[in-house]
Amino acid sequence: MLRSSSREREAGVSSAPAMTRSQFLPLLLGALVALACSDRRPEEGDLLLVTTTSVRDSGLLAALLPAFQQRTGIRPQVVAVGSGAALRMGIDGNADVLLTHAPDGERELVASGAAVSRTPIMENYFVIAGPPEDPAQVRDADSPADAIRRIAETPAPFVSRGDDSGTHRREVALLKEADLDPAGGWTGFASSGAGMGQTLQIAGERRAYVLSDLGTFLAFRERTGLVSLSEPTPSLRNVYSVLRVNPNRLEPARAKRAEQFEAFLLEADTQRRIAEFGRERFGRQLFLPLHLDPRARP
Repeated sequence: MLRSSSREREAGVSSAPAMTRSQFLPLLLGALVALACSDRRPEEGDLLLVTTTSVRDSGLLAALLPAFQQRTGIRPQVVAVGSGAALRMGIDGNADVLLTHAPDGERELVASGAAVSRTPIMENYFVIAGPPEDPAQVRDADSPADAIRRIAETPAPFVSRGDDSGTHRREVALLKEADLDPAGGWTGFASSGAGMGQTLQIAGERRAYVLSDLGTFLAFRERTGLVSLSEPTPSLRNVYSVLRVNPNRLEPARAKRAEQFEAFLLEADTQRRIAEFGRERFGRQLFLPLHLDPRARP
């Protein structure tokens, strides 16, 4: 059963009350920045890293990149978008390396030849979060799909990212499993078209349900007042992978830097940093590294 556990855009909002000016402007600015970044290459000496917003919004990226720059002298230029947009940037050659969490899309990118490798780096779980009062009784659901079905059958609001991100793709999979329209559309359903952090804040303001990655949920939990209502299950498993864009599409120096970044993520020291991330602030681990000897884990 789904019970509380201690483990725990592109723009527009549809099928919901209109956004306020203060809510809309940051989303518009974010979309404009991402569009501008996607049409230009970084300056010589940089690495263009296109990543999912959840890695940025959780704080993990800020915790890892200074060490990479110090060791290599490479200054990563980061573009944070949904995983679907990140994969499209890889196809278009507007990235050197990707860090995403959309396994099916990642495998398709490698199969197409646009990327030469897909290396899983770490994992955690998605969470179904909502207001503590839980009007749809998600805590009593038999499965994540049952939880989504319960939400759709009540007037309770639900905020979707709606941005083809890895989180949104998992949400669509759960909707299909629950025999619901993959586009949502029920009473109370809204699409933010935003990154994970902004979507969580909108859900918090509306006392709404939302599907989130664990790391960003915990990073925004105090601001939103939402609680996790699900337990880790296979259908909520969330794997993050690094993909190197085909070197034939890059300058040789950029291909080399992408290799260095992938190697950095696989280093034992980096894997330990991933394992330790969140413990000081949240008192718990946010990501499970996949290349660290279990005996070396903190």
